[in-house]
Amino acid sequence: MLTPADLKSALPLPAKAAQTVFQARDDIRSIFARRDHRLLVIVGPCSIHDPSAALEYGERLAQLRSELGEHLLLVMRTYFEKPRSTVGWRGLIDDPELDGSCDINAGIRSARELLLRLNEIGVPCATESLDPLLVGYTDDLVAWTALGARTAESQIHRAMASNLPMPVGIKNATSGDVDIALDAIETARSAQAVLGTDEHGRIAVRRSPGNQSAHVVLRGGKSGPNFHASAVHETQAKLSARALAQNIIVDCSHANSNKQAQRQLAVLHDIASQIGEGNSSIVGVMIESHLFSGRQDLSNDPSAIRYGVSITDECLGWDTSASALRQLHEQVASMLVQRQGAASVDKSAQVA
Repeated sequence: MLTPADLKSALPLPAKAAQTVFQARDDIRSIFARRDHRLLVIVGPCSIHDPSAALEYGERLAQLRSELGEHLLLVMRTYFEKPRSTVGWRGLIDDPELDGSCDINAGIRSARELLLRLNEIGVPCATESLDPLLVGYTDDLVAWTALGARTAESQIHRAMASNLPMPVGIKNATSGDVDIALDAIETARSAQAVLGTDEHGRIAVRRSPGNQSAHVVLRGGKSGPNFHASAVHETQAKLSARALAQNIIVDCSHANSNKQAQRQLAVLHDIASQIGEGNSSIVGVMIESHLFSGRQDLSNDPSAIRYGVSITDECLGWDTSASALRQLHEQVASMLVQRQGAASVDKSAQVA
């Protein structure tokens, strides 16, 4: 296996790409600190299986970032590892040829190449940190990462999150239990010794200062969706009881939409309404979107796979996604006008 140092030497981080990564991390932290009024939107394919289609999606997203950047911070989903409840395709890094050959060296190189290309065109990237041994190969190219519903309870992953250089979103458990995510946030925010590997693949102990940007992601669960106002308010109360920052991202997909892509639009509309009604704890949303709508099964013949269509969860198509984001941009802008008007009225009343 290549070491992280080997791969980073072969595919180094250029200044332009580094600027995209660092600026996006700073912007996300500013949103969490309420220094930036924008809404964080993590949008893109459920998983990356075709780097060419992913790059085309990123090029379209780059244009949309320019158009909607005043009120939305768009970050692209670039998920290269897929957690599985039982078995199945485990992602581009594990099996880049989609045929069970599992050439992980080729997969990790392909992932890094794509992240470099996207960051160089000004598109910051989000992913899920699944295998702790793989994090060091791409950690310098990721603006936001997640601990998934299946790993949020893992002590190893919580410790890993504490030492990551980017904001980490921690999802509620597959059952729907939010307390597991809050436990993980407390752990990730704490200073600790983290056992892992260094740039040369050697086992090493790192002293982590704790990740102060760890936050909760609501994705629903077996108990049902948790994007409604009552569920969001309950999460706010739990965060407050633990003296944790009121930063909530809502995943419009997964159990919140019953894995039906079109239902994401209803979730997004509900979230926009909550924000418009004054909920300031919702700092971001996640949307699964690809070039074309729907999903397809992984064929025994990789050449039969349709271009730009997910091979994991259903995704919205590009046109629908772009329209929804434009509408969301208008809703956030309208909300800001209302807040500014209310602030002006309060200030006038104080002067009087």
